[in-house]
Amino acid sequence: MTQDDQGCHKHNDGIGRILRAFGYSREGLAAAFAHEAAFRQEVLACIVLAPLALWLGDSGIERALMLGSLLLVLIVELLNSAIEAIVDRVSMAPHPLSKRAKDIGSAAVLVAIANACVVWLLLLTGGS
Repeated sequence: MTQDDQGCHKHNDGIGRILRAFGYSREGLAAAFAHEAAFRQEVLACIVLAPLALWLGDSGIERALMLGSLLLVLIVELLNSAIEAIVDRVSMAPHPLSKRAKDIGSAAVLVAIANACVVWLLLLTGGS
C-alpha cells in the first residue's frame, strides 16, 4: 500500500501513533472511571488488594497470578463497559439482542471475578 492509498492513515506510524494511542487509552480509563461505578469499585478493590498480593505471595509467580487476576477483572470490566456504551449508542429501546449483549458482558465480569477469587483462594490455602 502506497502512502497515497493510505489516505488519512498516512501519518499513523512511528512514535506519534504510539503517543496518540496512549492518549486514547488514558481518555478511555478516565471515561470509565468517571461514568462506570463498577469500574471505580473494582479499581478500589485493586488498590486494596494489590499491596496484599505483593505481601502475601510467596514467589514472583504467585504475586504475578494474584495481581494478574485483579488486572483481568479491570480489563473485562472495561470491555463490558464498552459493549454497554455501544449498545446504548445504537438504541436505548429494549431489544432482546441488546439485553443478551449486556448480560453476556456482565457474565464475563462475573467469571473474571470468580477467577480472581479462585486464584487467591488456591494460592493462600496452598491448593488444599
